[in-house]
Amino acid sequence: MSTLAHTMMTAARSADSGLAGPGDLDRYPYAEAPVADRVGVPAWEGADPDLGRVGRRAAGSRGRGLHGQLVQQLGQMIVSGDLGADRPLVPEEIGQRFEVSRTVVRESLRVLEAKGLVSARPNVGTRVRPVSDWNLLDPDIIEWRAFGPQRDDQRRELSELRWTIEPLAARLAAGHGRDDVQQRLADMVEIMSHAMGQGDVLTFSRADTEFHTLLIQVAGNRMLEHLSGIVSAALQVSGGPVTGCDRPNEASLTQHSRIVDALAAGDGAAAETAMRQLLTVHPEVERVVPAPREH
Repeated sequence: MSTLAHTMMTAARSADSGLAGPGDLDRYPYAEAPVADRVGVPAWEGADPDLGRVGRRAAGSRGRGLHGQLVQQLGQMIVSGDLGADRPLVPEEIGQRFEVSRTVVRESLRVLEAKGLVSARPNVGTRVRPVSDWNLLDPDIIEWRAFGPQRDDQRRELSELRWTIEPLAARLAAGHGRDDVQQRLADMVEIMSHAMGQGDVLTFSRADTEFHTLLIQVAGNRMLEHLSGIVSAALQVSGGPVTGCDRPNEASLTQHSRIVDALAAGDGAAAETAMRQLLTVHPEVERVVPAPREH
C-alpha cells in the first residue's frame, strides 16, 4: 500500500466526515407527514429545541458553530416544507426560539438569502421564497433535500446530472494528460481497493469523491470545473444503490481503473464509455440512469 493510501485510510477512520452511511438518511429531524397534512402545525415544531445550548453540540453540526447550526436548522425546515413559501421569518422570534443573538440570526438569514431560500425587503421583512427561486446547485441545499422528504427526487436528479456531466468530463480529461494527475487518480483507485478489502466504506467514499472531483477539474473546461462541487455533494449524500459509485464492489473498481487507463492512453472515447458504464447500472439492482420519464 502506498504512503498516501495508508495516510488517507487512517485519517478517514479517525475523523468525523459527515458522510452518509447505512441508516443515516433519517438523521435530520424532518416530519414525515406531507406538508398538506401539517396545516396548523406551529412554525417551529420539529426544530431542535436545544440548538441554542449546544454550540455547543458536536453531533450533526460538523464543527460549523452556532451560526452554522442555525443556518442548517432553518435551511432544513424551509427545504422540508415546515416553513412554507411566503412564510414571514421574524428575527426576534427566531432569536428567542433558538436562544441566539440578533447578530447570529441576521448573519444566518443573509446566508439563506444568498442561497435563494429567503428574501428580505424593506417594509416587508424576510420571507421564504418558492422552490423556483432556490439555488438547487448549492451543496447545502443538495444535502438538505437529499436527507429530507424530497430525498428520492434529489437523488434521481443528481444521478441524471452526473450522467450528463461526468462522461463528457472524462472524455475531455483524456486530452489534458499530466503525470501528477494520473498518479493521483491511480492512487485513489488503490485506496478504494484497499478500503473495500477492509470493509472501510468511509475511506472508499472519500477516495471516490476525490477521484470524480479531480477528473472534472482537469477536464480543461472552467464551467465544468465549477460543477465539481455538485458531484462531490452528490457522492457525499448518496443514500442507496443508484450508481456504481454508491457502494464498494469489484465492478466499480474495474470501471474506475479503466478510466485511469484510458486517460493515460489519451483515449477520450474509452474514458467516456467507462464512465457511462460506471454511472449507468449498479450491479446489484436493475436501475438505469437516466431513465426516460413521462411528463
